[in-house]
Amino acid sequence: MAELLYRLGRFAARRSWTVIVGWLAVLALAGGAFAAFGGTLTTSMSIPGTETERVTDRLTEELDGLAGATGTVVFRTDDAEPFTDAQEQQVGRLLDGIAALDGVEDVVDPFAAAAERADRAQELTDGAAQLDGAEGRIADGAAQLDAGAAQLDAGQAQLDAAVAQAQADGTYVVAEPQFAAQQAELDASRAELDARRAELDAAAADLPGQREQFEDAQRLVDAASGIRTVSADGATATGAVMFEDDLFTLPDEVKAAVAAELDGAGIEGVRIDYSTEIAASIDGLVGPGEIAGVLLALVVLIVMFRALLPAVMPVVSSIVGVGVGVAGSLALSGVVDMSSVTPVLGVMLGLAVGIDYALFIMNRHRRQVLAGMDLRESIALANGTSGNAVVFAGSTVLVALLALNVTGIPFLGVMGTVGAACVLVAVLLAVSFTPAVLGLIGIRIVNRRARAAIGHEAHARPELTPMRTGRALLRAGLAIVALLIVAIPALSMRLGLPDGSSEATDSTQYRAYTAVADAFGAGQNGPLLVTFDLPDAVDEADVVGVQADLAERLLEEPDIVGVAPVGVSDDGDFLAFQVVPVDGPSSESTEQLVHDLRDRSPLAGEVAGLDGEVELGVAGQASGDIDISEKLAGVLPVYLALVVGLSLVILVLVFRSILVPLVATAGFVLSLFAAFGAVVAIFQWGWLGPVFGVHDPGPVLNFAPIIVMGVLFGLAMDYQLYLVSGMREAYVHGAPARTAVVAGMRNGRAVVTAAAIIMTAVFGGFVFSHLTMVRPLGFGLAIGVLFDAFIVRMLLTPAIMHLLGRSAWWLPTWLDRILPDVDVEGAALERSHPVHGVHEAASPAETEPDRAPAEAR
Repeated sequence: MAELLYRLGRFAARRSWTVIVGWLAVLALAGGAFAAFGGTLTTSMSIPGTETERVTDRLTEELDGLAGATGTVVFRTDDAEPFTDAQEQQVGRLLDGIAALDGVEDVVDPFAAAAERADRAQELTDGAAQLDGAEGRIADGAAQLDAGAAQLDAGQAQLDAAVAQAQADGTYVVAEPQFAAQQAELDASRAELDARRAELDAAAADLPGQREQFEDAQRLVDAASGIRTVSADGATATGAVMFEDDLFTLPDEVKAAVAAELDGAGIEGVRIDYSTEIAASIDGLVGPGEIAGVLLALVVLIVMFRALLPAVMPVVSSIVGVGVGVAGSLALSGVVDMSSVTPVLGVMLGLAVGIDYALFIMNRHRRQVLAGMDLRESIALANGTSGNAVVFAGSTVLVALLALNVTGIPFLGVMGTVGAACVLVAVLLAVSFTPAVLGLIGIRIVNRRARAAIGHEAHARPELTPMRTGRALLRAGLAIVALLIVAIPALSMRLGLPDGSSEATDSTQYRAYTAVADAFGAGQNGPLLVTFDLPDAVDEADVVGVQADLAERLLEEPDIVGVAPVGVSDDGDFLAFQVVPVDGPSSESTEQLVHDLRDRSPLAGEVAGLDGEVELGVAGQASGDIDISEKLAGVLPVYLALVVGLSLVILVLVFRSILVPLVATAGFVLSLFAAFGAVVAIFQWGWLGPVFGVHDPGPVLNFAPIIVMGVLFGLAMDYQLYLVSGMREAYVHGAPARTAVVAGMRNGRAVVTAAAIIMTAVFGGFVFSHLTMVRPLGFGLAIGVLFDAFIVRMLLTPAIMHLLGRSAWWLPTWLDRILPDVDVEGAALERSHPVHGVHEAASPAETEPDRAPAEAR
């Protein structure tokens, strides 16, 4: 590999414009592919196999229109007074217009919904009054019938007495026709009385059923009393926009069309804000913070090279790499589900490693030029040695990112693949574009003052002296204790997805979230969908009673504000309810509520006369976020074990040692958990919130830890390689083990310091991104690089290496025989192309009595 890169560097230096134009052509092709084939990015995360997905699929199967995304629109009067009739009508017309847009399934007019609810309540009140009146009329009618029956009985008794008298005195035959007529009249009156009594009895028999139906309906209304669309003071109203697609497939064009309608409404005296489901986009992909990070990296490069032209080159190279990697990846977004954070990760990694990898090669070339080497030969050799190390370092980052695919989480695998693609492009640019640019700038790689000292720089190096053992113990102890203290908050880490409360305070999403929380309660920002699979179909007449029973069963949970029915399947065996929790979608109580509801399935006891088990399911955006966070938390230990195992294998191959890989891996774990602790302290606990724009602390972004773990692993291996390989190189060239530690630090600390500052600057720029989900990601990577580079690699590792002495390089003989010789630094190539003054031999005074020359391989 080193020889191949040497030839590639020589070719690129000779044919600079050919290589540069070739890369610009690739950039143009990537941009064209993105413009032609780029698809939709989503702000939602999806994981197959979760309980939420199962319930959502069932909802889609049984009930149309409930599985799509729903955005909230908040209307508020400027003067905090109730809406006027004219304003209510304008809101209704606005929402009707949005309902006609492509991709919108339906809308909810808050005032129409409130009026319907009021009408329903009035109907129930009027119906109850009518039932009371009917019961009174039936009672009065029954009393009248009883009185009429008594009169008939009295009349019959009189007639019977008259007939008996007539029969006794012999006048019956003469009076018989009159008696018969009177009897017929009495019988007709009695028949009419019996008919009226039958009617009253039938009406009285219907009253209990009607009363029960009204009571069931009233129970449903009472269960939903905590769910409102217009606030109690009449100054805030919430409408809803229901989309045809779910959040993962909802096109940005549809959201943009809805947002444009809302932004252009212009209802006098009314402020309109809307939720993240409508507002979220990739706007702000590169903002002021990100640009400031790149400018800070440029300043570091200028200080290092002491010249503007060579300092600009790594930045230009990284920008080209980001363009190729991100645009090329986005060209596939039409056929691959890709989240809006995916290209941001590509930009972060592309900028950071692109600058660093070019820096490593340019720094080696600059040292060789100062040592008196021919320019083109120096470019080729730098590409074959440091370029070889860049390829290896980039490979570790690639492996770590591609390993995200083994988690079984699609969106995470796509993020890792896109990040790996951007790193691969950065590596290819570093070993081809960088030598081409170096060939163009020529001797200007060093400033005018340094050119006068070419060929003499190596002679000014000071004598190497190992550090004192006491100092090494102190440094190691301080580093370990400091990292462990910073890592303490990680013990309480909660994972979740950000809600509207974490958005910028001047954003429409934040205003909508806080307005809803203030007027209706935080839970209305994240309602749940609860479904019931019934053992048997329910008759249409019994549906309301079943719904009322189920709603009351749900209200037995303490953290529920209101329950409202939202749908019944055609065959009557599947019911769905909207459940509004007390707290917001990312709160601990809502998470616990979801678990409690699922634990209650199947419902115990009889429900509205149904025989058999009633299966309960929970879905909704809040439920989905909880499921995703738990799945990610579950794969985190597995992924950590994977990268730790990779770390040990890679480092054993590179350094041909057992203890060095163990020290390096333990240092990585320390810096990783310290980074987690810092993220929890800032974003979950709210420490230093005003500094980092954290105004409403919440759970840590659920996929941030695993992304930070993968990226930080790759970068930690980079820094370990650049520093400790210098120690091993000095050791195998004859320097005592402890002196080799100092030699390796002296040769590598400047470039690693610059690289770490650049990485931190680039990642740190994303801490102030407009995208909420990017901020903890940028902070975690920036603080992780700081911890790993400056505390672990430059403070802890040298101290441990000093304490281990020559035992650090111990390797069992049997393992030494079977391990391949991985020449990461291209030492064989360097021996065939020597550079005067680049390597120094150890002086006799530096020789340690315990060094074994036989081990100096």
